[in-house]
Amino acid sequence: MSDSILIVDDERGIRETLRGVLEDEGYAVEAVATGEDCLKALERRNFGCVLLDVWLPGIDGLETLARLKETDADCAVVMISGHGNIETAVRATKLGAFDFVEKPLSLEKITLVVRNALRQRQLERVNAELKAQTADEYEMVGTSVAMRALRKQIAAVAPTDGRVLIYGESGTGKELVARAIHAQSRRAGAPFVELNCAAIPEELIESELFGHVKGAFTGATTAKRGKFELADGATLFLDEVGDMSQRVQAKVLRVLEEQRFAPVGSGAAVSVDVRVIAATNKQLDIEIERGNFRPDLFYRLNVIPFEVPPLRDRLEDVPLLVEHFNRKFSEAYGKQPKRFEPDALAALQDYSWPGNVRELRNTIERVCIMHGKQKVGASDLPALGGEAPAPHAHKFSSFKEASEAHQREFIRAKLAEAEGNVTRAAELLGMDRSHLYRRMRALGIKVRGERENGN
Repeated sequence: MSDSILIVDDERGIRETLRGVLEDEGYAVEAVATGEDCLKALERRNFGCVLLDVWLPGIDGLETLARLKETDADCAVVMISGHGNIETAVRATKLGAFDFVEKPLSLEKITLVVRNALRQRQLERVNAELKAQTADEYEMVGTSVAMRALRKQIAAVAPTDGRVLIYGESGTGKELVARAIHAQSRRAGAPFVELNCAAIPEELIESELFGHVKGAFTGATTAKRGKFELADGATLFLDEVGDMSQRVQAKVLRVLEEQRFAPVGSGAAVSVDVRVIAATNKQLDIEIERGNFRPDLFYRLNVIPFEVPPLRDRLEDVPLLVEHFNRKFSEAYGKQPKRFEPDALAALQDYSWPGNVRELRNTIERVCIMHGKQKVGASDLPALGGEAPAPHAHKFSSFKEASEAHQREFIRAKLAEAEGNVTRAAELLGMDRSHLYRRMRALGIKVRGERENGN
């Protein structure tokens, strides 16, 4: 951030006094007498802060400020006036001025205002950089028909406050969809608050959702605000909502109906305005039939359903995803991006990716870290499904049959690596355990206590 200052005042004495004081503070200072000269100076170089007099010959300070903002100049503007009034100050603020200082000037105050203006501009720049990094981190990559349809649906739904329920296998990017909806909503300036319902122990999830007062339970040494309160005026993302207990489901249902709740241990209700986006990798209609999920909560959450496609259904996006992760991890580890050869990309596109985008991401990160050469061929790829990915033999009669055979081999290899522990195998695959069980049954892989069917 530049620590240079531009002074714009038609009084020579004020220009010289301010220049002397600010140069003594270590700033590089330039001074001009008119608004026209101010705009010319900003075309030549960047300034961190502009001290701009309201009353100037030619175009006045407010007009200069308006033109300055039209150029997207990256500087903080402090207005100065010897005839200040509330109307002028309000107009200057609306035009984007950082502060408004009246004459006669207090040199101590000017120094403080300039310091604060530069600090504020620095914070804004850092915040913009962080937002750009966050946008890159959560970018939805892909040009397939499925991804184009998903983006179109997000654009239609995001500006509303309708509740959204996102379906999809583990690793497909359900959180990315939720964040994209929030980023395009009217609540985008507010926080995106998230809670993974499967990751919180049953005895703590109520406190996480609704907060608690001091002494509400053993270990509650201080009061705590819950996710619903933190998301007031914002978006709350409930990931793996299908893993909530019936008791917690009932309480969440009530909050959705009333938009109010009482923290654990408190009798005082808290009112909130929260948009809820939920996600699950479970088939909630089956969970309802089994008595594991409340139908009334399902109908509350499922106002707008989203289906995130598995990666195997959009394999044409694999090269774009590979390039995205290649650039991301090469940059993160200070290395030159790899060059994936056509046979490597073909092999990656031929694989069925049971762990979806998360598995692909991990694979490319491994290549960026471990592979020493710039070129990456098919033989350089890490083993997938127990062997390096290679085109399937033509012994299969359909893509579905070939895909299932490859998945079967891969899951069996991971089960062997996990010594038969399904929970550990699910972690290695980047999948939810319940989804792995369902997939094993569908593929005819023996589940403990069951007779193996098929291959």
